[in-house]
Amino acid sequence: MTWSWLIWPVGVVLIAAAGYSATYLARRRTRDLLRRTAWNNARAAIEAAGVSRDAAPTTVEEAELLYRRAELIAADHGGLAAAREATDHADRADRLWRAAARG
Repeated sequence: MTWSWLIWPVGVVLIAAAGYSATYLARRRTRDLLRRTAWNNARAAIEAAGVSRDAAPTTVEEAELLYRRAELIAADHGGLAAAREATDHADRADRLWRAAARG
């Protein structure tokens, strides 16, 4: 009789811990995947902006500033918001250099 009442609370605690662990690991994996994807996008945008800079016939000061900011943010390796900000700066610089190349 002594063991029967002890098994149920221990079982409940184990099931709750397993559920919490499974949820925590799934959320952590998703958060890490989103962060890696955002930084891959940021690096690709910075590289595309660099190609546009090299192809532009003139120097565009605003685009240079945006590009340098994107590189500095990427060098810090921040979180998800930093990756999105770096992507935004690089995309804006890329658009400015493409517009300059078109004339």
